[in-house]
Amino acid sequence: MKAVKRYFVDNMGIICALAGMVIFLYLWPATHATFLTRTNIFNVLRQSSTNLMLACGMTMVIILGGIDLSVGSIIAMSGVLGAAAVVWYGLPEGVGIAIALVSGLVFGLLNGMVIAMTKIPPFIVTLASMNVAKGIAYVFSGGKPIRCMTEAWKFLGAGYVGPVPTPVITMTSVFIVAVLILNRTRIGRHIYAVGGNDTAAKFSGISTAKTKFFVYSFSGLMAGLAGITIASRLYSGTCTSGDGAEMDAIAAVVVGGTSMAGGSGRLGGTLIGVLIIGILNNGLNLMGVNSDWQYIIKGAVILLAVYVDFLRNTKKAKA
Repeated sequence: MKAVKRYFVDNMGIICALAGMVIFLYLWPATHATFLTRTNIFNVLRQSSTNLMLACGMTMVIILGGIDLSVGSIIAMSGVLGAAAVVWYGLPEGVGIAIALVSGLVFGLLNGMVIAMTKIPPFIVTLASMNVAKGIAYVFSGGKPIRCMTEAWKFLGAGYVGPVPTPVITMTSVFIVAVLILNRTRIGRHIYAVGGNDTAAKFSGISTAKTKFFVYSFSGLMAGLAGITIASRLYSGTCTSGDGAEMDAIAAVVVGGTSMAGGSGRLGGTLIGVLIIGILNNGLNLMGVNSDWQYIIKGAVILLAVYVDFLRNTKKAKA
């Protein structure tokens, strides 16, 4: 009970924001009839599922004091490679999914290795790998979607287990695993320590290199999982499927209260941040807001969240 109470107290601001959005969209005439229907709720959760997968990895990365810009391109690459394995080479769907996951993991491993072994900023490393992964997707597919329509392929992204969409189950499983890693393992404690003060963590005997290696590997794996889920939902691997995904993930993490300065943040807040971004996207679509204006609105939300984070850190510093 204490943990639940603390969760609500720590996240009261964003919980109120989420509740305010739900109430507004329910009362707004253009969305009143459709917003809180079972179909639309599952639609929001399905669309938010891949963002939560990315955000779980991104939360660890940002707590570590880093950033990962490559996840959107890894989504495209992993989806293309997985679909190509099934369609072009006739491999079983399970093998295609495994290839997608491994490709994401490999890029995460490379990101982690370079960041851990050099002093090159994570922004530069992941910016470079973002371009490499996107290039692989385009070169391999020729810039064209790779269609895959088998029932086994569609199950991961568009299937159901009873009344629940499969991506929602995957999302829930990923979230539980990520929470256990951050809150119940040694590596989780090391992530907070390294993000709080890298030098102090080294002097306390923590292997900062291994910690960074693990975190970026996990982020890459989550991008691979999101990529194959999106490819399954769209029935194809496409080069543009991950465009802007890294921004939505970063937005969800920051809105959820994780500090861009590193060392603090909780996945519980990230979950609420993902729901806020998902409901914001869904609500704007239901209201018929032009897609160009949606970018402006989401950008304003991110800026507001970063500003609130700045005020919170300033207050802590003064205290």
